[in-house]
Amino acid sequence: MPKLKIVEKRIWDIEGFDVQFRQNVRDVRDDRNGVPQYGYERMAKNDMTVSDWKATRFNGSYAGFDVVVFDGDGNDVHGAY
Repeated sequence: MPKLKIVEKRIWDIEGFDVQFRQNVRDVRDDRNGVPQYGYERMAKNDMTVSDWKATRFNGSYAGFDVVVFDGDGNDVHGAY
C-alpha cells in the first residue's frame, strides 16, 4: 500500500482538488504507510457536493479517517460546495 502523500496526489489528479487526511482532529503525516490507494479512475460528477463526495467516495475507503477538502485558493470547503 502506498504512502499517504501518493494517495493525496492521486485524489488531486482524478478529482482536481487538494485534500488533507485527519485522524482524531489531527493532520495525518503524509509519509504514513499502509493507506489504501484511491480506487477511482474518473472524476466525480460536477454536481456532486463535498458532503456527497465524502459519503460516497472517501468514507467507504478510508474508515477511521476524516478529510478536509480545499478549494483553489487553499480554503477548506464545506459540504454544500
